[in-house]
Amino acid sequence: MTALPSPLPAPGDLTSLVLRTDFSDDAAWDELRAVMRSEGAHRSATYVSDPQYAEATIPALVAADAAASDDDKLTYVFLADAVTMGDDERLLLAVDLEEEPGRSFRVPPRSFTDVSANLAIGNMDFADFAAETDDSGTFRGFDE
Repeated sequence: MTALPSPLPAPGDLTSLVLRTDFSDDAAWDELRAVMRSEGAHRSATYVSDPQYAEATIPALVAADAAASDDDKLTYVFLADAVTMGDDERLLLAVDLEEEPGRSFRVPPRSFTDVSANLAIGNMDFADFAAETDDSGTFRGFDE
């Protein structure tokens, strides 16, 4: 496992880090951000596209966050990984870095704002969303 920089990039105030880990398709990255803009999700996101995170694994991200000082630790991150870039829905991968480090689920851009906002203000826990995923491991909202 390749060590990643620690701390992980800090998201802007009351936003969530969307970390690009797949660099195989710049057009897919641009499309993801365009879809998120169309859903209003861009206001809840801090996008980081830095090749030093190319193909970063969940264990490497957990380790990088664990090595950070308490002030620099994140509680979760959203990844734009190979699945995100290759999937028509552009499903992001949400990863828990605090309560159950490494636990994950997928999030479509239309559900990103709800998940991000509630996690950012501590209104809900990561597990609240992870427990509501469908059979594919995707959170599509509480009403579906």
